[in-house]
Order: sequence, then structure tokens, then C-alpha cells
Amino acid sequence: MGLSCRIHRGAHEIGGNCIELESGGARIVLDLGRPITAAEGTDVPLPPVRGFDGNDPSLLGVVLSHPHPDHYGLMSKLAPSVPIFMGEAASRILAEAAFFTPGGLATAPRGYLRHRVPFDLGPFRITPFLNDHSAFDAYSLLVEADGRRLFYTGDIRAHGRKARLFEELLRRPPDRVDVLLMEGTHVRADSDGRARGPSERDVEAACADTFASTRGMALALYSAQNIDRLVTMYRAALRTGRDLIIDLYTAAIAAATGLASIPQAGWPRVRVFLPNAQKAKVLRHRAFARTDAVRDRRIYADELRDRRDQLVMTFRASMANELAATGCLDDAVAVWSMWPGYLREPSGVALEATFEAHGIPMHIHHASGHAFIPDLQRLVGAIAPERVVPIHSFAGDRFAAFFPRVAQQADGAWWDT
Repeated sequence: MGLSCRIHRGAHEIGGNCIELESGGARIVLDLGRPITAAEGTDVPLPPVRGFDGNDPSLLGVVLSHPHPDHYGLMSKLAPSVPIFMGEAASRILAEAAFFTPGGLATAPRGYLRHRVPFDLGPFRITPFLNDHSAFDAYSLLVEADGRRLFYTGDIRAHGRKARLFEELLRRPPDRVDVLLMEGTHVRADSDGRARGPSERDVEAACADTFASTRGMALALYSAQNIDRLVTMYRAALRTGRDLIIDLYTAAIAAATGLASIPQAGWPRVRVFLPNAQKAKVLRHRAFARTDAVRDRRIYADELRDRRDQLVMTFRASMANELAATGCLDDAVAVWSMWPGYLREPSGVALEATFEAHGIPMHIHHASGHAFIPDLQRLVGAIAPERVVPIHSFAGDRFAAFFPRVAQQADGAWWDT
């Protein structure tokens, strides 16, 4: 008996997480991500887990911690009979994303995660803990079986708009944790253990400064699924007397959160622009209910041009030519608000070349979706696990320099919790 664990992916890389747990012959999987290092368009095979094809009933289900591709990106390869579990808002967000991007997920979950509400799968009791992350509806997961307890942080931080959840976790941690399976994105070969980066509120202030000094349109490049960043852009726009323009994709994701407190199409200072690529998709799929839902909030190229010094535009690279043709980009400034590493990829290099061709300067204002080492140290202190096992890090061998009782594990090998 006992509770055994096998990390298929993630023990020695950032992303592509896949964790298999076994107790009494029954198994569950936590996350099934596409490795962040996999080149775009590359076919990534499923990890060697029995039952992903639907032919082994000992696999009781896959539990998704949060809706980022490096945690759910291979779920579309599962047999339809394999039960999946995730947050309800996360499910709606991924279903909306499936219309707009190849990276969505329209599979209906078997059940939903609720903050601190446990549920049972065979011998496993799973308790989700809503956490602070750049993905909406993200959870850490406590898994109990046969008297053993493993706490998987998922991706977590303490400097976003939901930082109170991190502090709540420190005040009310799960007790008697045998293994803390902890992300360590900021544990790196050169980490000194003290460095921190900007918070979400720092990003808001930096964006407001840039917007205020911009003569033309402020172009905001951020993930539509980063709801914290949508709120940041909206607040920064209002601080500088500008309206926020979102595209149809962002409008759909905001509505999918189910929260009236999230900026969305019906708000007075929010308008919706339909770029040509999204218009074509609506026409191709005859999805006119999507445009009908925002009809009264639409904004068109002429108004964008005439009011460009009053607007913050949610921007995609594919929009550059159509906006430039109408003069909307005169005196524009761009704000990149995603991981800067994406700018080193071919699409990022092409984007910077586009901005250079149009004479558009670009600023980087971004807050990480991952906890800094001092916050992870607070987490380890609050939970006081018997062992800390690294995951979601390129430098798991450095965990012992910052945390006690570290037990690094190899990908693909079973170990007892």
C-alpha cells in the first residue's frame, strides 16, 4: 500500500508537468502539460502512463491544476473516456480559447475543483487550494492516500492580485504533509535566494507611466487568459484617462470567468475591436452570436485613429498591418507584458522587426507568474513537510541551498512518499 509518486515530466525542466500517483493499485495523474521547451508545431507524445488510451480502469482520472499549456497542453490526446477534473472557470476559459486558438480545450470535465473542498477518487482524497498565479482559477492540490499526504503547489506566487490566497495558505496550511512537491521556476543556477521582481501592482504603475507619456495609442501585448494582467491594463488605462480596447478573444475570456468584477465588454470604459483575423473566423464558423454579444460595444478603425491618444489597445502582431493602414499606429508605443523569453523566439523576433519598421518603441512591463525564493521559503516554513521535492525548475539541484530536507527525484522513477 502507501502512496507512490512518479514524475514523468517536470522534475528537471520548467513545464510539461505530469505526475502519476499510485495507491493500492489505483492511480491518478496531476497535470498533463506540453513541455515549454517543445518547438511550436512539434508533435509531443504522451508520457508512458497506462490508461491514457482509456483501456486501463486503474487510472481513475487526470486532475488539472490550472489552465496553462505547460500543465494541460497534452490533454487533448487523452481518450474521451478518461475522466478529467479542473476548476469550473478554468474549464469555461479553455472552452472559449478553443474557438480562437489551437491551444484551447473543449473537453467537458467529470468534476470541478472547489477551494478547500475535498473530493474522493478511489483511495485518493484530493483537496484543492485556490492560489495566486497568472492563470485564472489555479489550484494547489493536497492528495491523501493510505495515511500519506502529498501537497503539490502547482504554479504559485505571492505578488499577484490574489496574493491574499498565498497569505491564507501560510496562515492555514495543510498539516502533516509528508511531501511538498514544489515548483521552483525562480531557483536557477545563478540564484542568490534574495532577488525579487515586480509585483502586479508594480506593473500597473509602470504601464501607467508609459501610457501617460505616449502621444498616440498605447499597444498592450499580454495573454488574454492572464486575467490579472487584464485588470492591470484596465486600471493603468483609467489612471491615465484612457479607455481600454479589447479584442473579441479577450472579451470572451473575461466573460468566461463568470465574475462581474472583471473588466469586460459591458463596462463603460471598455470597447471591443474585431481584427480581420477574428472577423474571418466568425464568418467561417457562422458564430454570429459572438459578435452580437458585443455589438453595442464595438469600435471601428476610424474612431481608433481619431482617438488614438485616448486609448490602450489590446494588441496582437497580426493586427499591425490593418491598424497601420488607417493611421492608428502613428506615435504609438508598445508595452510587452509577457515573459521576455518569448521575444527570443521567431515570432518575437518578427514582432520586434514589425515595430521597428513602423517606428514603434517597445517597453517591457511584466510580473512573473511564479513565486520568488523568499516566498517559497515562507511556504516551506508554514507547511513544514518531511521532504521537499523539486518540480518545474531547471535547477532542482540547487533547492538544497535554499530549503531544508530536499529530496530530488528523477523523471520516470517511482518513489514512496
